[in-house]
Amino acid sequence: MQYRTLGRTGLKVSAITMGTFTFGGQGAFGRAGAQGVEDARRLVDLCIDHGVNMFDTANMYSTGLSEEILGEALQGKGDDVLVTSKARMRIGEGPNDEGASRYALIRECERSLKRLRRDHIDLYYIHEWDGATAIEETMAALDTLVRQGKVRYAGCSNFSAWHVMKALAAADRAGGVRFTSQQIHYTLEAREAEYELLPLSVDQGLGVQVWSPLAAGLLSGKHRRGTGPAQGSRQEAGWDEPPIRDADRLWRIVDCLAAIGEARGVSAAQVTLAWLLSRPGITSAVVGGRQEAQFRDNFGAVDLELSQEELQRLNDVSRLPLIYPYWHQHNFARPRFSAADQVLHADYPDRHYGGEDPLV
Repeated sequence: MQYRTLGRTGLKVSAITMGTFTFGGQGAFGRAGAQGVEDARRLVDLCIDHGVNMFDTANMYSTGLSEEILGEALQGKGDDVLVTSKARMRIGEGPNDEGASRYALIRECERSLKRLRRDHIDLYYIHEWDGATAIEETMAALDTLVRQGKVRYAGCSNFSAWHVMKALAAADRAGGVRFTSQQIHYTLEAREAEYELLPLSVDQGLGVQVWSPLAAGLLSGKHRRGTGPAQGSRQEAGWDEPPIRDADRLWRIVDCLAAIGEARGVSAAQVTLAWLLSRPGITSAVVGGRQEAQFRDNFGAVDLELSQEELQRLNDVSRLPLIYPYWHQHNFARPRFSAADQVLHADYPDRHYGGEDPLV
């Protein structure tokens, strides 16, 4: 296993994080999986045996059952195992059963600790932006949890870039705890994070964990053009995330992944994860699964180094257009780009948009 430093912290995190989205299977989560304690313990042990040191869950996954199952599966595994959890989403019918208020965050953290059977959460994420709560209140609540020893590090998930910067500014003004990491969706099919979220992470020193790095299995190689959802997949069960806005582009990407995988003697899933782990700012890919074989295959991506030619093929088939203001910056600002700017622009040919002469 490869270990990477989480942002500007000194914490070392495995390049593969085990996701527990499928633990419990309550309600809509049953479309993704429904592992009980024994299955979860077997998969957790497999991951630990392969060097995984971080396990990801959330209070909303099967309305807390995922945390309960993970907590039981981790009993006796030692202090080196790291756990992330999240709060913000609705978990009940009450008026305060959602959001990132001080009341909600502290209450939900304490509930999560009981379910996880732990005295602290190593990385606690705000699961989604809450525009109804002042960000100063949210960041102060996280600071309280850290000072109480209930949380080691704080992060955000599914924020836009301006949300993240607003939160960081609020923390800095108060002299409190900053976000140390983002958990975002980012794949060859969904590269929108390159516009702002990844450059922001590099600039501000945030770690990046990627949720659903195989696009809910669509980039695993099991799904192919014209065949319909793979048997037993979450898509067959009606799961509709992530949204696919250009199906033809998706299948071109899958075809490229499969061709590279076949030439290298590895799975398309390994190629997908190897590309992701090669990207600037990425700390860890959060992968889940229902079978040991899926995890064993995913672990192989850590040691798979793609050639520059293979990376170029993948970038060419998946690159998004440079939207404004980035095409204008590409024309005029390239000589003064920072490392954060290059996260987006390095993969684009040095050409002008709108004519040979940038002044046209």
